Amino acid sequence: MKKGLLYALEKVYRRKVPADKLITQELARYLTKLSFEIGKQIGILVDRSGSITHVIVGNAKGVFIPDLDDYPVGRRALRGLRFVHTHLADEPLNKEDITDLSLLRFDMIAAISIREGLPHNIYAAYLMPYGSDKKYETLTSDFYRFELDYDSFIHNLEDEMDRHRFIDQKDRRERAILVSASTKPKYELEESMDELKELAMSSDVIVLDTVIQRLKEVNPKYLLGEGKLKEIVINAMDKGATLLIFDQDLNPSQIRAIAETTELKVIDRSQLILDIFARRAHSRDGKVQVELAQLKYTLPRLTGKGTAMSRLMGGIGGRGPGEMKLEIDRRRIRDRITRLEKELEILSEARKQRKQRRVETGIPIVSIIGYTNAGKSTLLNALTKSATFVEDKMFATLDTASRRLRFPKEREIVITDTVGFIRDLPKDLMAAFKATLEELEDADLLLHLVDISNPRFEQQISSVENILQELNIKDKPRLIVFNKIDKVSMEEVENITSRYNAVAVSAVKSDSFSPLLKTIEYRIWESQKAEDFQGK
Repeated sequence: MKKGLLYALEKVYRRKVPADKLITQELARYLTKLSFEIGKQIGILVDRSGSITHVIVGNAKGVFIPDLDDYPVGRRALRGLRFVHTHLADEPLNKEDITDLSLLRFDMIAAISIREGLPHNIYAAYLMPYGSDKKYETLTSDFYRFELDYDSFIHNLEDEMDRHRFIDQKDRRERAILVSASTKPKYELEESMDELKELAMSSDVIVLDTVIQRLKEVNPKYLLGEGKLKEIVINAMDKGATLLIFDQDLNPSQIRAIAETTELKVIDRSQLILDIFARRAHSRDGKVQVELAQLKYTLPRLTGKGTAMSRLMGGIGGRGPGEMKLEIDRRRIRDRITRLEKELEILSEARKQRKQRRVETGIPIVSIIGYTNAGKSTLLNALTKSATFVEDKMFATLDTASRRLRFPKEREIVITDTVGFIRDLPKDLMAAFKATLEELEDADLLLHLVDISNPRFEQQISSVENILQELNIKDKPRLIVFNKIDKVSMEEVENITSRYNAVAVSAVKSDSFSPLLKTIEYRIWESQKAEDFQGK
């Protein structure tokens, strides 16, 4: 590009567009003259103060719009930028222009056609509020007859958009679109999506919409097709979403590619679970285990740019001589992982000492296990008249709690509540919590609590069995206990308990505990007596 042209383009930045104008006639003539001379389209981006932020030279057919990271959409319906460019021929806005308008959330996009180096016609478009019959509206006029009080029009349009979006400006919680894309059968995707929705609500995320797509084959870059991804982005922008949550685990390159395409925060199912654990861990054991899992998850995904990491922990950084900041971040994470693993070993030793003291007392240990939100903490509280934190959310409690439960004949047991299980538990989290879950090896009996009112309870039982297999404790004596029987018919309860040779309770109704207590007492003491008698 010649110096003279560069100088002429640089002069554009010195101009200012009045608030009530889309573009001035003077500036339009200047741009069309330059565009006509070089035979290429020229575009400008203008903010709402009237300052020109970008001057872009394209080719004869189009203009490539650069990254607009400095002008994020955020909680506003529109980006706060208008895009005005030239068309060498007298032609309306094309499909690419409308796609840019929708994806980049411009206040307005306009094309000025050229005739003999001067403005001829103007073709403009703007987005319509969510729920309108049309996605966008177009305006066409002779350039010199085009009249629009731009400032007033855009502010009224954005106010109308905000009224149709799912936004309470005082509510600072994340607002998410949930996405599931896989080659699995549709019913499996739907079941998994229901669980993802529960996880999102447990993380205090507002769910605006869900998208399920059954794939013929997985797109290695975006997981799903680029066209479908653009649809999701437009839907997210229309509804005011700030976050995309994928039900499938994404690799680091997929997270980066999707985040760059969408300009939204992007997380997957594992990261959502890690978020929940980070919120709910209160004991030192729990905090160390969660931080360790988060750091191991973060390390391969650490990049120098993008919004994908913005929900993960901060505080890691700094620049040193002769070393890139990204490398310093990675090195510090590795150092922190090493320190946490050592601390976990110390905490593990403390658990072993507590375990030894329990063994010496000879008091039997019963551990309550089960899928998350099955009611484990509620049952522990009801049996022992204690006050462990309880909430109707997934992973409401993460820290293990032990209480004593007294039986007749001066007998007592230690009953322990453990962290809830879930299908496809993130590997890093499973590894971090393995030390805690190893305490299950010391249990004389495992109470496998199952939410009988959950339509997916059979899959949940299977998921818990798989985790027990991974922990090498599948042969440990256990009793299946169906909870929440007050939510289903008694006939259904009897059929299911008979099929699984189980007992049934309602953790909120203490008068239902008698069969459970009798079975525990028999399994702990009476069966042992029978074995001793047969041995003699």
